[in-house]
Amino acid sequence: RTLHSSACVFPVDSASIVPALLSIFHEQELAETIHDTNGHGYLATFVGKNGRLVILRVHSHGLVTIDLQCYEDDNTAQLDNLLNALEKKLKVLLNDNVARIKKLPALVRGAKVDRYWPTADGRLVEYDVDEVVYEEDSAYQNIKILHSQQYGNILVLDGDVNLAESDLAYTQAITGSGKENYAGKEVLILGGGDGGILAELVKQKPKMITMVEISFMVIDGCKMHMRKTCGNTLDTLRGDCYQILIEDCVPLLKKYVQEGRTFDYVINDLTAIPISTAPEEDSMWEFLRLILDLSIRVLHPKGKYFTQGNSVNLTEALSLYEEQLEKLSCPVEFRKEVVCVPSYLEQWVFYTAWKK
Repeated sequence: RTLHSSACVFPVDSASIVPALLSIFHEQELAETIHDTNGHGYLATFVGKNGRLVILRVHSHGLVTIDLQCYEDDNTAQLDNLLNALEKKLKVLLNDNVARIKKLPALVRGAKVDRYWPTADGRLVEYDVDEVVYEEDSAYQNIKILHSQQYGNILVLDGDVNLAESDLAYTQAITGSGKENYAGKEVLILGGGDGGILAELVKQKPKMITMVEISFMVIDGCKMHMRKTCGNTLDTLRGDCYQILIEDCVPLLKKYVQEGRTFDYVINDLTAIPISTAPEEDSMWEFLRLILDLSIRVLHPKGKYFTQGNSVNLTEALSLYEEQLEKLSCPVEFRKEVVCVPSYLEQWVFYTAWKK
């Protein structure tokens, strides 16, 4: 476990505060080692008999940080008392010069279940994950399904949170937010291995849904552990009004273009818009442009194309995507919708496009 405490103060001379802080460390039987910082403030490490490690850093510009590392079964009350004593001493030593002081919750490293996953815009989120219910490496990606007490089971692909059983809002948004009538329609789903889109659309009795997923392992894991999302639709690769094809969608899309086949709806659930803002240099942008162009070409003249965007905070990446929409061989119009997806802990952008 690693606990963090920091104080923001006006520029400070470490010699004026360190001696008083040392007395607190010594009371805890922590032996210090002072490190040379070449004139850039003060740095010392303190080691205790029980394996505790404390790092004290006093920056010359005024930031004081204290990091305390210990084993999970250590006395947490005693550790909190140590940090509280250090914070109290800092306030006394610095009078009213403390601009802000903050103690952060402990980070747990090396746990059997990893609880920390980044949001699209780079924030670290700690989930209430208590079990890995499925993990496999396919030829394409690492597949994990984690159990969260709050969100149910969560599908995580290559470290990216894809969908939780709580995330019906995602499925509804990428299928038109209840404004579309899929009855009797031809639908193409690209990706969607969690089965959420398929399960929702089957209820509307479409003529035929063709779902193209490259990894059977994703389907296999989700049909066992994401049943609140997929229901029983993944139990068989063919149903009354749907078929699931286990293959790469790009050659299939090219084949559909050559055959002149069209769909009333194309739903792209392959990947979010890349975070990179250098589309000329990023292979994911090249892939996205290819899928986008092929999808619009197999779209019925009055059909609609649905896809996810990315976090609403990634404004530059979203703007670049909208530029791609304006450069397609077939001109399109589009609109976007912002939806809060529960397990993402961020607002998410979805796009609808159609031929002009």
